[in-house]
Amino acid sequence: KPIQSNKPPKSALQAAFFWFCVVRSAVVLGFSLAVTLEGLFTGNTTMWESVPYAVAVILFFLLMSVVGLLEGMQIALFAVAKLKKSERGRNPFALKT
Repeated sequence: KPIQSNKPPKSALQAAFFWFCVVRSAVVLGFSLAVTLEGLFTGNTTMWESVPYAVAVILFFLLMSVVGLLEGMQIALFAVAKLKKSERGRNPFALKT
């Protein structure tokens, strides 16, 4: 089923700019990740000296996952807050929002 949208299709220039932004963001993200992991593996952090580098990397990814989950929950809660009470469902947790 085709997606229906009120927006007109993107021009070639708009599509090129969109993909340029996507590639630029991916490059910046990769560079940031490389610098962070390099710092964690070489010990250039404020982590305690008794903590092994591998544990620091695992903690980094664990905490980043928690931040990602919290971001997703925030987006979902704001989306649910805009729903009418009749559209939220009959689940007891849905009724508490």
